[in-house]
Amino acid sequence: MDVKIVIFDWDGTLVDSVDHIADSLHQAATELGYPALEREAYRDIIGLGMVEALERLYPGISREEMTTIREGYGNYFFRKVTTPQNIFDGMADVVADLRCAGRGCSVATGKSRRGLESALVSSGLGTHFDITRCADETRSKPDPRMLEEILQFYGVEPSEAVMIGDTRYDLEMAQRIGMPSIGVEWGVHKRDVLGGYAPHAIVDSVPDLRSVLGL
Repeated sequence: MDVKIVIFDWDGTLVDSVDHIADSLHQAATELGYPALEREAYRDIIGLGMVEALERLYPGISREEMTTIREGYGNYFFRKVTTPQNIFDGMADVVADLRCAGRGCSVATGKSRRGLESALVSSGLGTHFDITRCADETRSKPDPRMLEEILQFYGVEPSEAVMIGDTRYDLEMAQRIGMPSIGVEWGVHKRDVLGGYAPHAIVDSVPDLRSVLGL
């Protein structure tokens, strides 16, 4: 692909954190008396902002109840620090090689700013990204606001960038503004779901991703 800017999702795309997120949500909600849901339900909302995720998991939840669950979730989630070992094999090299090739790299994530800032430092990936956008400072996926803000930062058009993500929310976000996307199958959603959003490609390995990106 001949694009100037590569935009990555974080959880499930760069970092192997999907199960930890699902476990943390399950623990926080059930300890407060909310019903235990199927594991796939917790996985399926990964990529959304926390407010949107909890509204989908527990329809009718109040803002006060949501705050309580979010606090519990944070207590569980931040017990585990994201390390370089949590990065999917080969993805750190993908980001580094893109930078060496003169392409801009950024992150668009459903994480909170607090969560992302911590992970950027502890993973060692932070220095590679020119700009990062989080759901709690803009709009949650699949609203394309965070992509629009990243494009404005670089001064480029949607066709000059690509969104790489593991969820339907990533690919729908890109589709809404005519940005090419690449779906990766090592995170939340598989080919049958990702293919519904007209991605440029769907890959199931890092070498395949490198090939699509021309690395």
